Amino acid sequence: MFEPTDAPTPAPRHPAYCDVAIEIARPELARVFTYQVPDGMDARIGARVRVPFGSRRIEGYVLGLRDSTELAVERVKPIDALLDETPALLPELIALARWMEGQYACLPVESLRLLIPAQMRDGRVRVKTETVAVLASRLSPSDGILPEDASGWPDALIAAVDGLRSRRANRQADALESIAKAGSDPPPRSAFPPSIVSALVSGGFVTLEKREILRAPRVDPTESAPDPPLTADQTRVLSTLREALNAGGGAFLLWGVTGSGKTEVFIRLAREALARGQGVIVLVPEIALTPQMTSWFHARFGKRAAVLHSRLSAGERYDEWRRIRRGDARVVIGARSAIFAPVERLGIIIIDEEHENSYVSERHPCYDAREVARERCRAANAVLLLASATPSLPDFSRALRNRFQLLEMPKRVNDRPMPAVELIDMRQEIAKGNFSVLSNTLATALADTVHDGKQAMLLLNRRGYSTFVSCRACGYVERCDQCDVSMTYHQADASLRCHYCGAARTPPARCPACGSSYIKYFGAGTQKVEAAVRELLPDTSILRMDADTSRGKDAYIELLRAFREGEARVMIGTQMIAKGLDFPNVTLVGVIAADAMLHLPDYRSAERTFQLVTQAAGRAGRAQSPGRVIVQTYDPSHYSITAACAQDYRSFYEREIDARRISLYPPFTRMTRILYEGAEPLNVQSACESDHALMLDFLHRNPALRRQVVHMNARPAPIERIKGQTRWQLFLKLYARGPTANILEQLRTLTASHQDDGTRASLQIDPPNLL
Repeated sequence: MFEPTDAPTPAPRHPAYCDVAIEIARPELARVFTYQVPDGMDARIGARVRVPFGSRRIEGYVLGLRDSTELAVERVKPIDALLDETPALLPELIALARWMEGQYACLPVESLRLLIPAQMRDGRVRVKTETVAVLASRLSPSDGILPEDASGWPDALIAAVDGLRSRRANRQADALESIAKAGSDPPPRSAFPPSIVSALVSGGFVTLEKREILRAPRVDPTESAPDPPLTADQTRVLSTLREALNAGGGAFLLWGVTGSGKTEVFIRLAREALARGQGVIVLVPEIALTPQMTSWFHARFGKRAAVLHSRLSAGERYDEWRRIRRGDARVVIGARSAIFAPVERLGIIIIDEEHENSYVSERHPCYDAREVARERCRAANAVLLLASATPSLPDFSRALRNRFQLLEMPKRVNDRPMPAVELIDMRQEIAKGNFSVLSNTLATALADTVHDGKQAMLLLNRRGYSTFVSCRACGYVERCDQCDVSMTYHQADASLRCHYCGAARTPPARCPACGSSYIKYFGAGTQKVEAAVRELLPDTSILRMDADTSRGKDAYIELLRAFREGEARVMIGTQMIAKGLDFPNVTLVGVIAADAMLHLPDYRSAERTFQLVTQAAGRAGRAQSPGRVIVQTYDPSHYSITAACAQDYRSFYEREIDARRISLYPPFTRMTRILYEGAEPLNVQSACESDHALMLDFLHRNPALRRQVVHMNARPAPIERIKGQTRWQLFLKLYARGPTANILEQLRTLTASHQDDGTRASLQIDPPNLL
């Protein structure tokens, strides 16, 4: 039996050597290098270090410690320096990076880079400090706690203030009182005139110290309120999830209609995890949703909540990441990359709007945050909760096959009714002579809504004014020089813009191909809808929320705040306004072109149409006033639109799953491709065709695997050029059930073989975008 003693604790064993992954993404360097640990250096696994490498000094990550090495000792160079006080990488995140290396065919350093803010590399962001004025120790109480009320101040402090006033140094006395009242949050030196600060320092009243400043993201405050009563559905779901927390994990799909109170479930579940000393990650698909979710969580959890997403400044992201790494913030809200937040003792990962494609990175490594979350929860014995009003078909299918446990919330909070939905056939509008983007029904409803003091939201998932510019004489279409796509007309600055590379130019007055003056602008975007609404309601304040109006830092936060506070009556936007947002005063939602995505060359076009219309409709009638939804379409009989108008997920699922079973689309198959990109078209084509030949040979040698392949080809990508880069793809459709692991491993091997030949190759499994 162990008996406690007064013997000193032995010092930790000091490793002599460490294994370092170098911060250079090249295949020949995809291994660890051994370095000596200098005496006194606290090198730990996960630490970032600066090391000599050839004639350079570069950064790296400590991935292992050892007492000895097989190398000649004189050849082993010492580490130059530790770059952080605390190891940047948690051991469990290093293991996650190793899993990603195999899963997504990336180099070790490419997955390790995902674990820290990019600006930490090469010292592009640093801790921010400022000089503050602190009371001299002789004027402070022994515990350092000073009440704001001067009657509780130490005698020495009171005497110092009185002495300054008796000498008519009133400005110094005022400054000293201000510093005293600030307590543990000392004011910056810059808050006072330099002469006053110098006098107080020379008089021995204050000292100057350097203090760290945390750069905090903007959070629009939400008033803290008592917990709302839970519905029967919320209570039942929370009971099941609490049991999973106690049992050490589980995977769940929460299917709850819009307005059913899923966010309250998230908050209560996060509170349960915190009470157990565990951490929480909450993912949202759109940056536009982050401020609303953040404000709700900040209202409940205060400084224990942190936010991570790409719109933060470098300093804000760094400081939020450091708060999480230190354990000061235990609840993390963010977009896709927040899945790598350094949360220790992870208890829950919540993925809201789990059906969204934005959870898949289209940059190498092409990871799926939902897959990464599953692996992270598996390793940590944590709870994974996927949630949506319109679950993705593959995940709903998994739930029906008990791969996830299905939880349902079929009613809105307080039994509020779902909004009434009207379907408008735009073909009949044209027959009546109405060529506007607004049907007569929607135009009348807009005017009535504004007159009643309520708000409306209009959705069109295309930004710009006209979607393309064409010559009516010869059919010429203005296309981007760098991308294989048409350019969009933007009325605000009378320019044509490419939505892939951002190139812009002036629209032609005459056709560049035939010289004709018959140039016409076709299609409609959010700018055109805005113009139509302004013409209809000239005295009404209108906001437009799309990629053009929300470019600036915090621009989207300001737009949402203005609409929430009633500064505008109508909000027009793309899909970023269609989901998750909660505005109590919105009673009307108009979907301008419900069929806009139906005819895209993508097997998910019907599913995405259903999801977008359903989610948009769910923004209406979320408070006391009933909601009304008007859906405009040129294809009113399509099952995705009729099911969305009926808010009937089950009927859509059954119809769509049958269609996919017949056509062999996911979830019955897996869509897989290697995407090749490069500046030299012949090199890109050659790389793709060469791998196609190797894959054919591999399958010929493995007949059992060959039977798993439904279809395979090598050809140009549907959009053959983006940003001047030629794109080809090796495409495979595989049966979902059966021995596909070896085929995927072969594809990973082929992908890795191109990491240093001038052609970028990225493996995409069930990619969100097949274009």
